Amino acid sequence: MKQANGSSLLRCEAVSLEQLSALQRIAQQTFIETFADSNSASDMADYVAQRLSAEQLLRELQTVGSHFYLALWEDQVAGYLKLNTGAAQTHPESPEALEIERIYVLQSFQGQKIGRFLLEKAFNEARLLQAPYVWLGVWEENQKAIRFYEQHGFERYDTHVFQLGNDAQTDWLMRLSHPY
Repeated sequence: MKQANGSSLLRCEAVSLEQLSALQRIAQQTFIETFADSNSASDMADYVAQRLSAEQLLRELQTVGSHFYLALWEDQVAGYLKLNTGAAQTHPESPEALEIERIYVLQSFQGQKIGRFLLEKAFNEARLLQAPYVWLGVWEENQKAIRFYEQHGFERYDTHVFQLGNDAQTDWLMRLSHPY
């Protein structure tokens, strides 16, 4: 997306260790914005404290095969993307596959096609890796996200359990073969 002067309003950059606090802020804020209305406060607090802590995100940043990207609108962090390959994938899949583990956009930036921009980033990475398919898990109750992925060609192929605090939820596993 370009401004009138040709400069880019939206860009994507790989997250560095120096950006850990920015990653943690966007991860926590987007997760809470997306799911707080549909889940208990205690389950949300437990998940955020355990899975989106600075220590956990640092471990994920340092995991071989895990890659985080920030979506920047002008110079503001608007969303983020986490991709996994090989053994870093969260579900047993082909080692050559690419997992989109997280794709989140702040509510204040929704409607700006940032989710699509991040999805295109994932597809570009899949092309570079020559991944046979891209896959992801999405909560069965998140109809907005399911529609988004279906509009981009993803199809449901399985389910798995996603533990949110004390609540065992069902995620749909969705796949897109040859996204290039």
